[in-house]
Amino acid sequence: MLFCGIDLHSNNSVVVISDESDKVLYSRRLANDLETICAALAPYQSQLAGIVVESTFNWYWLVDGLQEHGYQVHLANTTAIKQYDGLKHRGDESDARHLAHVFRLGLLPTGYIMPKELRSGRDLARKRMQLVQQRSVQILSIETQMDQQHGAHMAANLIKKLTCDEIDTMGFGEMEAMALKANLSVMHAINAQIVQIEKTLAMVCAAHPGFSLLKSVAGIGDTLATVILLETGSIERFKDVGNYVSYCRCVGSVHTSNGKKKGEGNTKNGNRFLAWAYVEAANFAIRYSEAAKKFYQRKKARRNGIIAIKAVAHKLARACFHMLKTGENFSVERCFT
Repeated sequence: MLFCGIDLHSNNSVVVISDESDKVLYSRRLANDLETICAALAPYQSQLAGIVVESTFNWYWLVDGLQEHGYQVHLANTTAIKQYDGLKHRGDESDARHLAHVFRLGLLPTGYIMPKELRSGRDLARKRMQLVQQRSVQILSIETQMDQQHGAHMAANLIKKLTCDEIDTMGFGEMEAMALKANLSVMHAINAQIVQIEKTLAMVCAAHPGFSLLKSVAGIGDTLATVILLETGSIERFKDVGNYVSYCRCVGSVHTSNGKKKGEGNTKNGNRFLAWAYVEAANFAIRYSEAAKKFYQRKKARRNGIIAIKAVAHKLARACFHMLKTGENFSVERCFT
């Protein structure tokens, strides 16, 4: 049985194939071309137990292509793979060789390869979040210029409705008005794209039974339900509720030895988009749900507001897991008792 590790870069990949005694049978740096890589792997395909690909920003094309050619592909969780710190020499070839090695030992920490047909919807939701952030940058810039020039603050909701003609009536100089109009034009262009994306995502998610279930949760509306549904993917991939809330970054992380704290652990291990969604949901929940508000206040009295919000997010993540798993409706009493 043979084992393959691929150290993927932006323009090339280092491919290493080793046997059951870690003897390297093939090692070469290849251009990022699917046909070239598949041609190199073809002589070994019948003996390959699998291929490990490093989880980098550009893994889609390679993993999808290898799967289409019949290979068993594993996505390595690079944050969880640590080589010996005492190595005097380490490079791309040794990294690829190490991927094949830990795979052979059965110790490979893997990432989730979301099916291609579901990945596009998830990535579109992430694009929406990116555009919302860019729109916020334009709004904040306009707010700052208003404060600088007039000493008067304009609320974000009013800025969203502002037009270039209205800026001309506000008594700004020619250059100041041009700067404001530039921000305003970009903001409106971004907003048009956000609206279009939201319509598409609504069509994608509306038919999913989990969408209406998530919207019944205190603090979760259309946007957060979309993010949670698409980022979670199949709930069956999580062994239990503990795995899910950990993936959502809703649990603490600490390293101890002999009863003493030795570090914070990997607090960023998990899905940052789900972490954001559940914290946002928690902030809305304590506003509109009396049970959530009382739970938050109890936690806040013992610790602080940040810990209390994370505790509410933890409760909501647990509730959403069970709802998606069983199809049951949300129960605020069961969630916050």
